[in-house]
Amino acid sequence: MSSTPGGTPRTRVHVVSDVHGNARDLARAGEGADALICLGDLVLFLDYADHSRGIFPDLFGEENADRIVELRTARRFEEAREFQRRLWAGIGADKAAAIEKGVRKQYAELFAAFPTPTYATYGNVDVPPLWREYAGPGTTVLDGQRVEIGGRTFGFVGGGLRTPMRTPYEIDDEEYAAKIEAVGEVDVLCTHIPPEVPELVYDTVARRFERGSRALLDAIRRTRPRYSLFGHVHQPLVRRMRIGATECVNVGHFASSGRPWRLEW
Repeated sequence: MSSTPGGTPRTRVHVVSDVHGNARDLARAGEGADALICLGDLVLFLDYADHSRGIFPDLFGEENADRIVELRTARRFEEAREFQRRLWAGIGADKAAAIEKGVRKQYAELFAAFPTPTYATYGNVDVPPLWREYAGPGTTVLDGQRVEIGGRTFGFVGGGLRTPMRTPYEIDDEEYAAKIEAVGEVDVLCTHIPPEVPELVYDTVARRFERGSRALLDAIRRTRPRYSLFGHVHQPLVRRMRIGATECVNVGHFASSGRPWRLEW
């Protein structure tokens, strides 16, 4: 905890999201802060900016990664799934075991990089059952739960909603809404996905609307938290906007920026 020039104690929290394998910068993300908050997506399955990075190119090579990105960007999801099925058949590997091995390798490095204390929730590409194995005593994992930091109440809701991408931690709208309801009224509402507002869910590089949450938007309007913090959309049309009394902030694509978003009070 820091102090103002007059001696009043201050609390600073750093917030990251969409880490996607960036352990080097994650190790420094908590410097100067009283706590680090991570809004998920630790795993890097495929880097859309650098197709040589991630579990997919490690298994199948950069050329095949180029092709899968091309198909997904064109929203040809069924072709992309068929292409992946052929790749898996070609190497004769146990898909689940191969992916888990890659995820475990990344989680070992990333969880070791978290400072103490860290408060974290899952992203849509994360594998929640594995977090219990890798989260150390300084990392608190929260999903549909609250915690107090520096006298303010923070609520956490992890995961994403169902999409054609079929990423690992996508859940039904009703389950997601129940977690939002369980959190209740908080000062800072921390989620992986944004509220369902066109400007906040449109990705200007991918040229598509990602899925935001209507339940989250309704909760923001109803409970009026000071902040709604989220990630998920890597290159949003708008990074910050007010919804009533609430400042809604996309904290940024940490994998590419390497910089946390800062909240101080």
